Amino acid sequence: MNEQEVLHNFAVAQNRGSAVARFLRLIRFSHTIFALPFALAALVVAANGRPDLKILLLVLACMVTARTAAMLFNRLVDWEIDQRNPRTATRYLLATKPVVLISLVLSSASFVFFAANINRITFVLSPVALGSILFYSLTKHFTDATHFFLGFALGIAPVAAWIAQTGRIQLPPLILSFGVVCWVSGFDLIYATQDYDFDRQEGLHSLVVRLGLGATLRVAQFLHLLMLLALIVFGIVAKLGTVYFASMVPIAAALLYEHRSARALNDVTSINRAFFNSNAFVSGVFLAAVCVDRLL
Repeated sequence: MNEQEVLHNFAVAQNRGSAVARFLRLIRFSHTIFALPFALAALVVAANGRPDLKILLLVLACMVTARTAAMLFNRLVDWEIDQRNPRTATRYLLATKPVVLISLVLSSASFVFFAANINRITFVLSPVALGSILFYSLTKHFTDATHFFLGFALGIAPVAAWIAQTGRIQLPPLILSFGVVCWVSGFDLIYATQDYDFDRQEGLHSLVVRLGLGATLRVAQFLHLLMLLALIVFGIVAKLGTVYFASMVPIAAALLYEHRSARALNDVTSINRAFFNSNAFVSGVFLAAVCVDRLL
């Protein structure tokens, strides 16, 4: 079975199930686990332990609706391109364009509504935050640096959660956000290596094509090293304890596994599994370590 057949079979398998299940796959809902734990961790640190339940639920709602809006906008912007890419060729079968458009409007409006119910600052900044995360989908049409725009879009989550709890911006969430920017940019570069041949053939803006596969993976390694350093500095500034700093070891190991997998694996299913498992592990361990430090 050649690579295109593997990609097609993988895509077809993803399009099975109920309408709700297909919609969740369309927006890659399972990937919400990547940035959400960092926002929740920032909220826990800002509250010095236990955040107010109302704030917690509203932050969760904002995270889910904002990410849903961003993914739906991405699908609309790349509708035609996705149909030409073997990896995403059947993605448009998951939902019709009108459904995606209506869902985009509803999720965007919901995000602003939830933000308005946190505090005045979050309401005022909600259009800025929404615009930032939507803008990412346009960047791939004019710059090779799209991965860093994605990093920024997800990286604002800890700052937003901190503002939700405290009503102001302080140094700790800025450091954590920098770490998230580096982390997301790095793993998105790894993920983008799957589209190297397609992007080159289509003449799309792609840092992977510009740098080549080897150099791209080295840049991703450097970004993840910066992420680890940022997490350590965040722990120092936020005055976190031994459990938190000990968690840097398994986090580093998971990142190392991700990079080794990117070089060793050569089929889409295995790459996606390694990508999801390692990054979900990183965010999960980080949140658990912060909670243990602040809640116990």
